[in-house]
Amino acid sequence: MLLSIALIFLVGILLSSIFEKLKLPGLLGMIIAGVVIGPFALNLIDSSVLGMSSELRRIALIVILIRAGLNINVEELIKVGRPALLMSFLPATIEMLAVTLLAPILFSISYLEAAIMGAVVAAVSPAVVVPRMINLIDSGHGGNKSIPQMIMAGASIDDIYVIIVFTSLMSMYGGLGFNPVSLLGVPVAIVTGLIIGVLVGLALVKLFEKTNLSLPIKVLIILSVAFALVSVESVVNYYIPISALLSVMALGATLLKTSQEASYEFMIKFRDIWAGAEIILFVLLGAAVDINYLLKAGPIAIILILLALVFRIIGVNLALIGTNLNNKEKLFCSLAYLPKATVQAAIGAIPLASGVQAGNIILTVAALTIVITAPLGAVGVDVSFNKLLAQPEMKSEI
Repeated sequence: MLLSIALIFLVGILLSSIFEKLKLPGLLGMIIAGVVIGPFALNLIDSSVLGMSSELRRIALIVILIRAGLNINVEELIKVGRPALLMSFLPATIEMLAVTLLAPILFSISYLEAAIMGAVVAAVSPAVVVPRMINLIDSGHGGNKSIPQMIMAGASIDDIYVIIVFTSLMSMYGGLGFNPVSLLGVPVAIVTGLIIGVLVGLALVKLFEKTNLSLPIKVLIILSVAFALVSVESVVNYYIPISALLSVMALGATLLKTSQEASYEFMIKFRDIWAGAEIILFVLLGAAVDINYLLKAGPIAIILILLALVFRIIGVNLALIGTNLNNKEKLFCSLAYLPKATVQAAIGAIPLASGVQAGNIILTVAALTIVITAPLGAVGVDVSFNKLLAQPEMKSEI
C-alpha cells in the first residue's frame, strides 16, 4: 500500500512536470500516470488503494468546494451581476441537455444515464480557469468590464450547480427512469444547504475568535466539519432535501465574508492541501480508465464531446446577451469556459462504482473530456487574452 501511494505521487509529479514544461496542464500528465501504473496497464497500484479511491476522490471534492467558497467574493459577484449569474448555470444546462439528447443516439444508453453523463462533463474547471483569471486581474486585461471577475464568479458557482444536479440524478437512478418531479427538491436542497453552511461558518468564526487555536488546527477543524456535513447528508435527506456540498462551499464563503485576513491564511493552507489531493484525484481517475474500453468508445466519445462544446459556447453567448462586451471579448469568454478537469475527476467514476449500467461509458467520456478540453481552454486563454481583451486604465462595470 505504501509503495502504491509513493508511486502515485512520484509518477504523478514527474509526468505533471513534463507536461507543464510543454506548456500543457500538468493534470493531463497525472491522468496518464494513473493509466500507466493502473490495473489496466502495469498494475502497480495495490487493490487496497483502489478500493479506497472513491472516498479519496470524495475528500478531494470537499477540498475543491472549500477552496471555491474561500474564493467567492459576494460583493464582486453582485458587482458583475446578471451575466455572472447566467454564466453560473446557463452554459452548463444547455450542454447537459445536449448530451442528454445526443448520448442515447451515439451509445444506445437510457436518457437518465445520458443525463448523468451530461452532468459529469458539464462543469468548468476552477483548477484551470481561476489561476488564469487571477493573473488577468493583476495585469488589468478585461478589467474595464470586469470580465475575469465575471468568469471566475460564474465558474465557481457553475461547479456547485452541476454537482447538485449530478447528485439529484444519481439519487433517481434505480430502474424507475427519469422523474422530473424529483428535481423539485433541488431548489429546496440549495436553500437548506446555503443556510446550514452559513450558520456553521458563523459558528466556526465565533469559535476561532474566542479560542487561541493555531492555524493548522483551525484547518483541521474546517475539514472535519466539512466531512461531517457530507457524511450526515444521507440521514438528513430522509426528512428534508439538503445539499451538503453546497453547505461546504457556503461555509468557505462565510469565512471569507466575516474575516478577510483569516480567510487569506486559509486559502494558502487549502492551496497546499490541494497540491497533494490533486495528484491523488487525477492519478486515480487515470487508474480507473479501462484502456481497451477507451480505444473502443473513444472516437464516438470525442464526437459527443465536441458537439457538446458547441452547445456550451452557444450557452455562454446567450448568457452575455445585453452586456456591452464586443465579439472579441465574447470569444474570450467562450474559450475561458471550455476547460474541464476537476469535477470530472471527482465524480467521473462514481456512476461506475455505484452500479450505473453505462458507468464505463460515462467514465470514458469524463476522462476524454479532460484530455481534450483542459489543454484546449488553457492554451486558448493563454494565447488569446492579449488579442481579445483590452488593458484599460480605468474600470467600468458590465
